[in-house]
Amino acid sequence: MSEPCSLEDDERWMAKALALARIAADAGEVPVGAVLVRDGVSLATAHNSPIADHDPTAHAEIRALRAAGQALTNYRLTGTTLYVTLEPCAMCAVAMVHARVERLVFGAADPRVGAAGSAWDLVRDHRFNHQILVTQGVLAQPCERLLRDFFRARR
Repeated sequence: MSEPCSLEDDERWMAKALALARIAADAGEVPVGAVLVRDGVSLATAHNSPIADHDPTAHAEIRALRAAGQALTNYRLTGTTLYVTLEPCAMCAVAMVHARVERLVFGAADPRVGAAGSAWDLVRDHRFNHQILVTQGVLAQPCERLLRDFFRARR
């Protein structure tokens, strides 16, 4: 098990994820950013890019998991924490379970399709052989504001 993080550490990593989400927004992608950390070191960063990549699986979380797996030459990402600006969807949540991510920290909840406690709780479902610790609401207001402003501008 990795060392516990303080709220200050969580906010620092979430701020990095927010910066990545802004890059996605500037590119016309849904503004979600993710940072995967182990022992205080960033292993991978990503933002949403399904439009640019022509890939429905190119969510920030999936891209970060893939990059970390390649960097570590291992699909098991034990001892890691994934910081993401929006609560993961079912696809991303189950990918995190399969990768054995230890902890998830997210900013904005997604009551419609969030799979870490809002619509479903796949990351803590005991039918899987791995559950993920969850901290929600870290820098929630700026994460929510970025999403709200992005979608408001498109209406």
